Amino acid sequence: MIAAVAAVLALAFLIRRWRALPGERRAIGILVVLALGIYASGVLAELPDPKKIIGDIAGTLGAWTYALVGVMAYLETGAFVGLVAPGETVVIAGGVIAGQGEIQLLVLIGIVWVAAVLGDTTSFFVGRRLGRAFLEKHGPRVKITHERLEQVDSYFQKHGGKTILIGRFIGLVRALAPFIAGSSGMSYQRFIPYSIVGTGLWATVFCVLGYIFWRSFDRVAHIAGQAIFGFGVTVAVIVGIVVAYRRSAEISDWVLRHERHPLVRPLLAVGRPVWRAVSPQARFVWNRLTPGALGLELTTALAVAGVVFFIWVLYLVELGRSLRPTPLDTELLDLSDRLYAEPAIDVAKVISDFGSLATVIIVVLATTALLVTRRRWTQALALPVGLGLIYTAVNVSKGAVDRPRPAGPHVETAFSSFPSAHAAYATAWVAVAVILTRRLGLVANAALVVGALVLAAAIGSSRIYLRAHYWSDVAGGWALGFGIFGALAVLALVVDYIRHNGRERGPEPATRAQR
Repeated sequence: MIAAVAAVLALAFLIRRWRALPGERRAIGILVVLALGIYASGVLAELPDPKKIIGDIAGTLGAWTYALVGVMAYLETGAFVGLVAPGETVVIAGGVIAGQGEIQLLVLIGIVWVAAVLGDTTSFFVGRRLGRAFLEKHGPRVKITHERLEQVDSYFQKHGGKTILIGRFIGLVRALAPFIAGSSGMSYQRFIPYSIVGTGLWATVFCVLGYIFWRSFDRVAHIAGQAIFGFGVTVAVIVGIVVAYRRSAEISDWVLRHERHPLVRPLLAVGRPVWRAVSPQARFVWNRLTPGALGLELTTALAVAGVVFFIWVLYLVELGRSLRPTPLDTELLDLSDRLYAEPAIDVAKVISDFGSLATVIIVVLATTALLVTRRRWTQALALPVGLGLIYTAVNVSKGAVDRPRPAGPHVETAFSSFPSAHAAYATAWVAVAVILTRRLGLVANAALVVGALVLAAAIGSSRIYLRAHYWSDVAGGWALGFGIFGALAVLALVVDYIRHNGRERGPEPATRAQR
């Protein structure tokens, strides 16, 4: 009903202002009226079952499904199709068809990845060739001035890479960011690495989602859409907070200049006493969210420790009640069986060995020796203590839960399954990387930590692929390891803070008796 009324009002406005509107606004108006009319007609609500459509496509096209999904992944940014239809749906559908056994998952991921990169590249060079001239010519009609274009150029020079990477997972941003990057003058050498990483993550995530949950495509597509919307809203809120903070002085000046305005006056009358009441708490929260002292570092460590400990306890309680498989346990083992290959098994065994207790002990002892030579005593103590606590907690948990291993493992296994010791010990690699980032540059720090996270993820995944553990075993191992190291990080930050402040204050003045 609302859509029908909106369509009628939009049509009336278009007819009334037809002669005064320029050509492009007429076209936009027609599209808006058509879209509202189609939505109001109820045609979209009577669309066929998506699972039936996918089944028909798979049966008809066979291997040509690769081409269809690849073309759609290309057109989403290469021809701005993403402004109309979300590309995740098509990619998930391709994963569903792979799950049905019609096509191969890894080949599909590769094709979608390449097609998405080519689509980004096409959009980038279209923006480079036509975008700036078009915006310079027609932008003033919609308040896009030369000054605003300069601001966009400056933004993409500073934050273009992050926008391309994060925007790949936000529909509207994904469709327009490569075009705007090209029109803003961002160099292709800076653009393409972020595009390759972003499209690779995007293709892998949504192809695998469809592959794992191929029996319930409509539900997964709905959940994925909600997750993407939530991610976009979260990013928008964070950006808004950062912009408001950076322009707080300008905002304050504007409010003071307009404090007698009828709309601003009641807001100030209510806002000032409220701010006086909450400002101490707000200041405390802000200090916990900014770097330095007991700020963002402490908050991050507390958050990591709290969340992962909760996950570990959740699995521990659930498996204590029943040893039945939890969500993803059976699905990921089935996926491992479908991707079975002898060379891959050999590679998985090598990766798994990086999470063995012997390997991790060597890494921890070597890092501890380095920290001792640099007199970083707190971190030097935290690493071996953390590994010792993890070893103890893993063995106590295994004895308490006594969960059987999955059937048919590809490696020798002993003792109970929950939690995965390899996954728990693998978190030491991340702890070592975080500790070693103090004296490196920003890029080197990020590369070191991300590399350690990827290694820890690969070690845990290898245990599932080798059928040595269920997913819940691996997730429980990661949660236990990160929880212990997170708790020790909190303790180390507090100890370092106290020691540092003690040195700054210096010795207490001598009393009269001591003199």
